[in-house]
Amino acid sequence: MMSVETIEEQIAELDNASFSKLRDWFIEFDQSRWDRQIEADSNAGKLDFLINAALVEHQAGKTRDL
Repeated sequence: MMSVETIEEQIAELDNASFSKLRDWFIEFDQSRWDRQIEADSNAGKLDFLINAALVEHQAGKTRDL
């Protein structure tokens, strides 16, 4: 596997069009990984505390209709 330093050096050598294409790909890739992690955390119950906090606030009348 390539080292991060090697990848950084190769990125630094890209022309503007290639760098732009890489940046767009990386943003999409990063967002996809984030989505999968959030879904896994939700399925594992790691985010239940957020749901519970929102329900407590709603039941206490601290919310409003959108």
